[in-house]
Amino acid sequence: MKPIPADLTEIDLTDPQTFLDLDPIDMWRRFRAERPVHRHRAIGGAPGFWAVTRHADLMAVYRDNKRFTSERGNVLATLLQGHDSAAGKMMAVTDGPRHKAIRKLVLESFSPRVLKHVVGGIHERTRALLDQALELGRFDFATDVADHVPIGTIGDLMDIPQADRPPLVRWNTLTLSRHSSDEAAEDELMARNEILMYFSDLARRRRRKPGEDVISALATGLVDGEPLTEDEIVFNCYSLILGGDESSRMSSIGAVKAFSEFPEQWGALKSGEADVESATEEVLRWTTPAMHFGRRALQDVPVGDQVVEAGDVVTLWNSSANFDEAVYAEPERFDLARQPNKHLAFGFGPHFCIGAFLGRAHVGAMLEGLRDRVADVQVTGEPKRLYSNFVHGFSSLPVEFTP
Repeated sequence: MKPIPADLTEIDLTDPQTFLDLDPIDMWRRFRAERPVHRHRAIGGAPGFWAVTRHADLMAVYRDNKRFTSERGNVLATLLQGHDSAAGKMMAVTDGPRHKAIRKLVLESFSPRVLKHVVGGIHERTRALLDQALELGRFDFATDVADHVPIGTIGDLMDIPQADRPPLVRWNTLTLSRHSSDEAAEDELMARNEILMYFSDLARRRRRKPGEDVISALATGLVDGEPLTEDEIVFNCYSLILGGDESSRMSSIGAVKAFSEFPEQWGALKSGEADVESATEEVLRWTTPAMHFGRRALQDVPVGDQVVEAGDVVTLWNSSANFDEAVYAEPERFDLARQPNKHLAFGFGPHFCIGAFLGRAHVGAMLEGLRDRVADVQVTGEPKRLYSNFVHGFSSLPVEFTP
């Protein structure tokens, strides 16, 4: 790791390499203390923007959907372009009544009856994958275990054919992040288009022959008496698979890495000193897969000690807020019994992650499986970090598990 620059204005938050070169915990501690609402310089023709790092300030902006909008992007990549092609169509970048109506439609597919079956599948799939891995002893936890659990769940919710799921995982990872700087940005665009075309075809089929899955609900549902457009259906399928797959995978991988680094916490989980519910929340806080989200100001708004002007881009750094000393006692300690634990791993406010329940179910099932089936966890090789300024996580984690 490189030392944190004395002058924080030298740090480039638009560059994924920054998050590989600098210790993020140290970096964000400095920002919270010295520049909690930081004006980031303009780089490469893109406009400057605000980086908000304290928990209370993030919550205030997340909550305020009157003076801040998501409809001109909700992550740095789109915010700095000034637009998002899915704005007004995809829940994550739609505000107001339309957002509420589409969200309500999707939530109908998240009924207790449907989710009971889905959560049962999560536990069954997790146990089976861990049993297979334990037979190997040494394996890559990311590619051999974690990559296969969330896509199974989302696949069940959407009734995606089994054969189609592996390519969706590959496209999904490329869309949100890259494995290294060697991969081209064009690969991200191609992967995004592959996902959109796939769901466009699947939505047409579900319109003709609907089932009880999320895609059928979107394809046949009505808002104000009118069906959703094809763009709305496809973009919301895309959003669900992006959010539901990547965050759960990265949390589980990060948990195993943390157990290797904090053996006393592994012992606390094994002994029951820390229960699975509280451990799940701490894993989500500790890993914070979605490092940031963002908004654009619709009018002048005071945020912390600064005034954000109308039209300004505001980025909200969950990865900083979840380690805020004002909220968490000893935030840099991985503590599975931490209470309370009001983290922002799923965001906050009107755009709070619709898949949070399933995200928690994935992490909880993995923790339960590890607790019950594994005696010892060792990381045996160098983990590979994703090349991203949005997703925090690892594409590879070589491990050895003792049954």
